[in-house]
Amino acid sequence: MTLYNILSYIDWTLFVFVAMTVFYLGFYAVTSLFARNSETPKAKNLNRFIIVILSHHNGKSTVMTVKSILGQSYAQRLFDVTVVANREDEMTLFKLAQEPVTLLTSNFDRDSRTKSLQLAINNLPQFKIYDVVLVLEAGDVVETEFLAQMNDAYEAAGTRAIQAHKLSLNRDTTAARLDAVFEEINNSIFRRGHISIGMPSAIASSGMAFDFTWFKRYIHNAKVSWGDKELEAMLMRQHVYVDYFDHIYVYNEKTRQAEEFNRQHKKWMGTQLRTIIRNIRHLPLALLNRHYAWVDKLLQWMLMPRIVMMSIMGFMSIVVPFFRMYAALKWWGLFALVVFIFAIATPNYLVDDKWDSTFFKVPVVLFSSVLKKFRLGRKFIDIVNLKQ
Repeated sequence: MTLYNILSYIDWTLFVFVAMTVFYLGFYAVTSLFARNSETPKAKNLNRFIIVILSHHNGKSTVMTVKSILGQSYAQRLFDVTVVANREDEMTLFKLAQEPVTLLTSNFDRDSRTKSLQLAINNLPQFKIYDVVLVLEAGDVVETEFLAQMNDAYEAAGTRAIQAHKLSLNRDTTAARLDAVFEEINNSIFRRGHISIGMPSAIASSGMAFDFTWFKRYIHNAKVSWGDKELEAMLMRQHVYVDYFDHIYVYNEKTRQAEEFNRQHKKWMGTQLRTIIRNIRHLPLALLNRHYAWVDKLLQWMLMPRIVMMSIMGFMSIVVPFFRMYAALKWWGLFALVVFIFAIATPNYLVDDKWDSTFFKVPVVLFSSVLKKFRLGRKFIDIVNLKQ
């Protein structure tokens, strides 16, 4: 086998895997355009909420989230707030102690959402009865009508799990603007695009509400630190539909630093890999039982991460022409298709006067984590003015 044949096999193998991810994203980006924007009817019942706020060394962001949720128009007798503060500083704990919330402190070895959620549920008052558990994280800000809207949505959905619309609170740096764009692309493809054809929405790390009885029973079955994905797997295996409400907003404070942006995405990629390794064994049975929602979720987790996908396309688009020019045409066409898909999935409000500069600095953000290993990342970022 010649070197050319080996390179050709590598070229086509990578292309097939990337193309599968692109067409999956493209299909749901198109279906997101046909999502319904119907009004949620006013609920007849007022549910009692337990709101769990997860904080891991977030300081002021945690206090901001607590004040936001306490300022609800929803009757205060119908909701309680529990804050799980993991490795928080004393000043933050002092400020939280002044608020009418249940404050639980922890010192887990690492940021474990599962352990924090279990701690919150285990320490609820035994004499109180709740209908819905709502999960937020430090840095989230909600409007005064948020709980009333979630109550209406929960009643209208008629299911055990719903997801609100997460979007960016700040877009003051390139990293924050990119994070905001990626968040909205997730909303378009994995949430709005899915429910538009009757498939369940993906849940996010916060702004999600669950039937309290279901959550209390199954959160203790979660054994891994990335509890969101494990909860999602439980919901799919039990045929529980996850609804999504595009008009209920949870504003999330985005990271302002490229290093933190890369760290988060590296963590998400690791979580996705571990999730599919644990659940891929369910795919044959899901296909046999025609459980298409579960099949779709497994395929979703098998998708190539977008940063990896874009990196491969960029690398191959540059390298392949040196071997055979016409072979690069498929990569150029696929890259153009991806840009078109992301354009469809990106809301108009994000395309502002800083969009062009943000777009051209994407490679800087992606490669800064690599350069950092050689102590060049910080200097490289400063050179291109990434923080502005």
